[in-house]
Amino acid sequence: MPEKTLFRLNLRGRVLWYGITVFLSSALLLVLEIVAARLIAPYVGVSLYTWTAIIGVILAGLSLGNWFGGVWADAGADEKAAGITLAVGGLSCLAILVLLMLIAPVIQESRLSLLSASFIYVLVLFFLPAVLLGVVTPLLTTLALRLDSRSGHVVGRMHALAALGSIAGTFITGYWLVQAFGTKNIIVGASLGMFFLAAPFLRGATKPAVALVMGALLLAAATYARQGFINPCDRESNYFCIRVVNQSQAAPFGEARALVLDHLVHGINHDSAPELLLAPYVQLMAELALWQRGSGTQPLRYFFVGGGAYTLPRGVKTLDPGAEITVAEIDPLVTETAKRRLFLDPRGMNIIHADARVVLRRFKPGQFDVIVGDAFHDVSLPYHLVTREYAGLVKSRLAPKGLYLLNVSDIYPNPKLVKSIWKTLAQEFRYVSVWLDKLPRAPVRQTFVLAASDAAPFPDRIEARHGMRRSWYRINEPLAATGTPLSALPVLTDDYVPVERLIAPLLVGEYGL
Repeated sequence: MPEKTLFRLNLRGRVLWYGITVFLSSALLLVLEIVAARLIAPYVGVSLYTWTAIIGVILAGLSLGNWFGGVWADAGADEKAAGITLAVGGLSCLAILVLLMLIAPVIQESRLSLLSASFIYVLVLFFLPAVLLGVVTPLLTTLALRLDSRSGHVVGRMHALAALGSIAGTFITGYWLVQAFGTKNIIVGASLGMFFLAAPFLRGATKPAVALVMGALLLAAATYARQGFINPCDRESNYFCIRVVNQSQAAPFGEARALVLDHLVHGINHDSAPELLLAPYVQLMAELALWQRGSGTQPLRYFFVGGGAYTLPRGVKTLDPGAEITVAEIDPLVTETAKRRLFLDPRGMNIIHADARVVLRRFKPGQFDVIVGDAFHDVSLPYHLVTREYAGLVKSRLAPKGLYLLNVSDIYPNPKLVKSIWKTLAQEFRYVSVWLDKLPRAPVRQTFVLAASDAAPFPDRIEARHGMRRSWYRINEPLAATGTPLSALPVLTDDYVPVERLIAPLLVGEYGL
């Protein structure tokens, strides 16, 4: 074969490798973007604001890297420069784990708001890898243009490969990698992937290769020393970092365990006394349901929006043995964890793993006596479960004397989100009440319980009849008289749910972490 033809094939092979590298490096960047949310979830949870920080920081890093890569290419950067960039990117990716161990204690002990903490986590951990991966596409596109005179073909192909790589990285991470390997293993794998991509560009560059290997070994040793390779999650699902921790100190006797989803305790279960509801708001919801039944003996029909630790379904099953219990829990791994480690006996429960609003539509009108909303996760609320349209659906599935209960985290004494939900429920239900076990003397984060019904007015006070000795108070009047008036707050609809604006103190104040 003529020498000219061999040279042409060699050039084509190099351009092909450039394209493969652009595809894979773009995929790795989106892998890191998806993993970022899961990595910081145990510290700040997952909300619109954490995702905003992640997307904004990654795009900023990518933009800076694109600009620098183009300038560097025009200044004469070669394949070795691309290899060094990818290898340093691998080091910066590996450094994420040790950096997390260094900054997490500082941020957790600070008085930073949830919004600020989320931004700092993402900036420190992911900005540099995004910059370095951003350098790759314009640098290799410019190198490819030196080997192929069809500039339109080259530029279009490289942009297409970068976009396709981003798409592939997004889907493979969200649908498979997180559940199959766990967050920290994915980050180590992404780092190794960058080293793999760098290797062909560094052939013959002995000194840089040795320096990069030494750097990787030092980072690995530092990460191991700081326990950075240990996954804080017992299990990782598509939705949560799931942990189970001992909470026996919170119980008057026996063993108790808590389910922690991301960074929030989501329920405490007692091993031998399911009716012992340790969280005041959970016990209140059980007491309100029994108050609604009054002196009747007919077992109630319950629909639970969210299972979590299944604390309340377990309690209801013990307090009202004949109760019909249906649970819509979106995460099957949460249910599996509750069965294996949180003493859940699912016999007699109809558990459906799907979105609660979708599930509720499947049932006939008037099918339930009590609907319990327990799907809210810290400051992350399923918006479609707080709107007037959803409240109308709930009411239609309740019996004429049915009761709707839900719990919401907000700031006392001016919980704007709670007030808006109260106002929204009042569009569909005749009686709506807001409950706390006590009125705090200073502004503080609280878990409020809202109850809605058409049956009868709620009392001003409820005393516990089962389990822990407690009292709860209906606080509608003090809430209406304090802070933002109801008239100034919106009715939440499917078209307008400004949750983040309403819970701003949890996001930008000191109450969010």
